[in-house]
Amino acid sequence: MIDHLVYAAPELDAAVDAVAERFGVRASGGGQHVGLGTHNRLLALGPRTYLEIIAPDPRQPEPELPRPFGVDGVTEPGLVGWAVSCDDIDQAREVAAARGFDPGEVIEGRRRTAGGDVLRWRLTSNALVGGVVPFLISWGDTPSPALSAPAGLVLESLHVEHPDPTLITARLRALGADVGVRQAAKPALVAQINGQQLR
Repeated sequence: MIDHLVYAAPELDAAVDAVAERFGVRASGGGQHVGLGTHNRLLALGPRTYLEIIAPDPRQPEPELPRPFGVDGVTEPGLVGWAVSCDDIDQAREVAAARGFDPGEVIEGRRRTAGGDVLRWRLTSNALVGGVVPFLISWGDTPSPALSAPAGLVLESLHVEHPDPTLITARLRALGADVGVRQAAKPALVAQINGQQLR
């Protein structure tokens, strides 16, 4: 199941404004990824699916490691990654590796909300580079962010574009991700949300 789509931008408020103007719903909530140098806002795309708008956080010092999803190099807003939810992430990772694709070690994630609460989750380390192949995520006891994000949008479809569809299809199958892959000159994620395309 698609957990969330990652939409990266050079500046968070400008991206939130642009998405609100386009889709009619304003992203809110989110918070800071302390130590990673990013912050985000969220929009629900269904009961358990959401859009994460993420950008460098000017209130944090430069992180020791590159920001996740290639956010450091983003000059134009766009979809840069996505996540597939699972209950047992360790088992899901083992299954994917046995099927021919290892999404990387399982790491801890956390975010501080505007109210000061710290949310925690676990994810596979391929999340750090983003791309058209999803990462695995498990929220454990933390409620899905989709439950509290502003509602009104629906993810109608998602597909991947890539120069090597056979390679990407094999990796998606290993992760249990059931989305289509189309031949294209360069990699891209293409979502259909409330009748509009978001790339």
